[in-house]
Amino acid sequence: MISALLTLFAVGLVTLLVVGVLLAVAGTVFSIGFGLASFLLFKVAPIALLGYVVLRLIAPRKRKELSEADRKWLEG
Repeated sequence: MISALLTLFAVGLVTLLVVGVLLAVAGTVFSIGFGLASFLLFKVAPIALLGYVVLRLIAPRKRKELSEADRKWLEG
């Protein structure tokens, strides 16, 4: 009877230890993921967006004109 209780206690203790380690690892992974996502969203993305807007504003606008070969092809 005592050995059955000690066995159940040991199995429960091992289960608690394993679950604790797994939750700690999962928490660490989620923490790193959220930290990286917030860094990219709030630090990198605004700078990239600002650079994109500035480049779009100062880039020369290209007019879309047909080349001679395109004109010949369209005219038949």
